[in-house]
Formats: sequence, C-alpha cells, structure tokens
Amino acid sequence: MAQVEQVLVVERKVIEELGMFHGLQFNVEPYLNKLFEPGIMSFMPRPEAEANPDFKQLIPYVIMGCKGKYLNYVRGKRAGETRLVSKRSLGIGGHINPVDDEVPLFGTDFSEVYRCAVEREIEEEVNVNTKHTDRIAALLNDDTNEVGQVHLGVVHYWDLETEDVTRREQMITQMNFMAVEQLQEVKESLERWSQLCLDGIDKMVKQ
Repeated sequence: MAQVEQVLVVERKVIEELGMFHGLQFNVEPYLNKLFEPGIMSFMPRPEAEANPDFKQLIPYVIMGCKGKYLNYVRGKRAGETRLVSKRSLGIGGHINPVDDEVPLFGTDFSEVYRCAVEREIEEEVNVNTKHTDRIAALLNDDTNEVGQVHLGVVHYWDLETEDVTRREQMITQMNFMAVEQLQEVKESLERWSQLCLDGIDKMVKQ
C-alpha cells in the first residue's frame, strides 16, 4: 500500500487572527514569527488538506530575478498539481514534506524544517549555477479559487548574479528569463499566483 503524502499546514484561524489578506502581504515578520512558534504548524495527509479550507498548506514560492529579467516556465503534464498544468509560472517550489518520511515530533523547530525543505525543493526542480541572495519578500493568499483556498504562499526572492539556471524536473518546460514588459504580454497565460506576484514585483525587488 502506497504511503500517503504528508504536507505542512497551519490552521486558517491563525492567519485570520493576524489579519487575513488577499494577494501579497509585504509585512511578513509578524506572520512568520507566529507560524514558526512551537505547536502552530503540523503535518497532515495531503488528501485531507486539499479538501479542508480550515487549513492552509504552506508553499515556498521562489521567484528568481537577474538584472530586470525573471525566470519563468510552463508546467508540463508531469506537474504534481494537475489544476496548474499548462500554466506559465514565475515560482519554483512545492509542498513541504517530512524529511525521510519521518513526521517530526511535537516541539520540532519548523523554521529549520521549512528552510531545509525550500533548499531541497529547489534542488529537485532546477540547477542554480550562480551566486544569489535569498530573502522572504512577501506572503501570498488567494481564496478566489479551489487551489488558493487551501494554500498559503511564502514568496522568496532570489537575486541571481547570472541567468545560469537549468531545469532538472521534467514538468518544467519552456524555461527562460523575461522582462516585466514581456511577462505582461503573456499575463493571461500565468497561473493566478504568478499574476499576483507580477503585479507586485517592483515592490518585491526594491524592498
């Protein structure tokens, strides 16, 4: 019997107590401080999490930029989230799973679990062969559709020294770097989260 995937979640009411928002939230510190408090986050079977909007699955969403151009790609048929297949995306990332299939015990430092998961997720999907900086630029929420209702994005901005990035994951296709003006021309083909990030990308980069 196949093992059920476990994903990192937070109760929606935790976000609501801090202040629910739509789109990008640039004041990330109060939210992150709360999220990484002991006992706030936990792992849940993914099928349950996908069907329960009382919980938000935490998704690192890494945007990579280099000298005014931004990495983007189209999700191929092998994408894990079938509802996003054929959509263009600015974000690299995915669900956070327990390391080595071990669910952490109570009191686990989830900030460390999260940090390691982000690094692992990026390494699985792309090769970044250039120096870069990494910072959490925003949180992202969109309750207007089924996918968004059960996910909370943690938007990282990686400022790359060069465009030397190649794909590892087969679901990544048509990957290249594009200027904001070019991305605006194909905005309708972007997944919803990427549209919201594109709208706020200037503020994200200049923080």
